[in-house]
Amino acid sequence: MRESPIVSLLNWTGAKSRQPIKKIDRIKSPPIKCQGIKTKLTRFIAESVHWTGRGRWVEPFLGSGAVLFNIRPQRAMVSDSNVHIINVYNEIKNGKVTPQQLSNFLYSEGKILLQKGMEYFYHVRERFNNNPNSFDFIFLTRSCFNGVMRFNKKGYFNVPFCKKTDRFRQAYITKIVNQIAWVQSLIKKHDWEFITRDWKETLANVSRDDFVYADPPYSGRHTDYYNKWSDEENQELIDHLLNIHCGFALSTWYENKYRKNPIFDLISNYPLVVKKFDHFYHVGSSETYRNKMIEALVIDREHAR
Repeated sequence: MRESPIVSLLNWTGAKSRQPIKKIDRIKSPPIKCQGIKTKLTRFIAESVHWTGRGRWVEPFLGSGAVLFNIRPQRAMVSDSNVHIINVYNEIKNGKVTPQQLSNFLYSEGKILLQKGMEYFYHVRERFNNNPNSFDFIFLTRSCFNGVMRFNKKGYFNVPFCKKTDRFRQAYITKIVNQIAWVQSLIKKHDWEFITRDWKETLANVSRDDFVYADPPYSGRHTDYYNKWSDEENQELIDHLLNIHCGFALSTWYENKYRKNPIFDLISNYPLVVKKFDHFYHVGSSETYRNKMIEALVIDREHAR
């Protein structure tokens, strides 16, 4: 039987001399919190990829932005179907959301939350769903149950209250505001484009020197983050990546205590490198989604190290 083109780093020596895209001394967390956030995997991702940086760093599933903000490529084109996430980062970019404005907002709204409790959380949630804005969005994602970001079929934020009326203590506000200030400083120093659009359109606009990092919702887990994500769409994404004209890395799950990800049988005949990382999810709507997971980073062989 011939050896599969998919290899683990331990069994492949072809990339030992390649430099990682970045060595990160300290990982920082972005101001937006959502399930599937890659903060704890960012160093692993950065040190697994070799890329010259001549083109753009492309992310068709930006999510929280943890990977982008810690790797810090000079140029980037990043997108997400969640308009609220993209709006936050564009409004930080154009000055509509500033650290001081957010500090004042969270202090004021936090005082009302402390006085009125759960009733006020649902008032803000309804206000946001009727007239979305970045300030309410950050408030909700930081005071909802377990840091889950979830929208129903009508596009309404529907996560319940975390039941902590004193959520916005001064230290917590300062932490969030410092994250906004950090992201603001990075955006000023780099050429980054934030776009709301479908992943297929984003991938259709890549060039040969670009590098794509794809972190789609994991089918079967957290699929109501914003839009449903099916096994069929997951397979369509993989087909796109295997035929793309630039380097790529795909974050997905390898196995958990119940089963192995079936996509690894489907891509077994392609020249890819698979790296694994044990990870425990602390963010999720229930204990079912907060278990140990072996993560996988699937990289085209030319850009793996």
